[in-house]
Amino acid sequence: MLKLLTGPKYNGKYLHGIIREKLGETLLHQTLTNVVIPTFDIKHLQPTIFSTYEVQKSPYLNARLSDICISTSAAPTYLPAYNFKNQDSEGNVKEFNLIDGGVAANNPALVAISQVTKQIFHENPDFFPIKPMDYGRFLVISIGTGSAKVEKKYNAKMAAKWSVLGWLLHGSSTPLVDVFTQASADMIDFHISIVFQALHSEDNYLRIQEDTLTGTDASVDVSTKENLEKLVKIGESLLKKPISKVNLEINLSKPIENGGTNEDALKKFAKILSDERKLRELKTNQLTTASSMPKDH
Repeated sequence: MLKLLTGPKYNGKYLHGIIREKLGETLLHQTLTNVVIPTFDIKHLQPTIFSTYEVQKSPYLNARLSDICISTSAAPTYLPAYNFKNQDSEGNVKEFNLIDGGVAANNPALVAISQVTKQIFHENPDFFPIKPMDYGRFLVISIGTGSAKVEKKYNAKMAAKWSVLGWLLHGSSTPLVDVFTQASADMIDFHISIVFQALHSEDNYLRIQEDTLTGTDASVDVSTKENLEKLVKIGESLLKKPISKVNLEINLSKPIENGGTNEDALKKFAKILSDERKLRELKTNQLTTASSMPKDH
């Protein structure tokens, strides 16, 4: 208890060491695919989004992946905020003071959609000829890390008696963090669901989330072998559950009758994405062949 009142639950040294060991000196622009990683700048009180799409325009974002991952995992009360500096190719130095990306976007799906939309506005050839609001051409898979909604750990009578300390610590939980992160994730899910349904593209958005976690299953820091193996089993069983979508009448996620399972939906999405990649590779090869052909004089 005293430790929680005087600093974060963990000093982060072991986690930081593992991240640096695994990622080494790899920079953001060296990822095998495009990524979008949200963080929150505690000094400027605004999100900082590390995106491979933005590196060319904003070279200062081309930081080491280890620094980015340490930053986006720095959950308030659990791990310390993270400070680092990054220098671009022209010698300009940018300082970052970052905490967990979940503060800004606990469900990063909308951040990813926004990044792609921005690229379409900028006429990135990867997305030609898609229009910015043509969500019929978007495929979004949003996979949550689970929540304890069904457990109903808190209620108004309980919270009415909490002081600042009570909001920060209740048993082994942190109510204030739970409330903000869950509210952020759900609002994003509701927003995307409504937009896709309004544009008759609801089948292009898949949200997979387990809301029935209880006890240590829902904890963010119980990393025993037993608990990790249990979480794997929960994930495997989630694949067999029916697809759920937000019911606009009640603003709650409900299973879709005869909609198939999450596993079925993932296989369908994988097939679509595989076909799209093959088509893009074919077009690229055709353009390369055409540009290398001798011209008439």
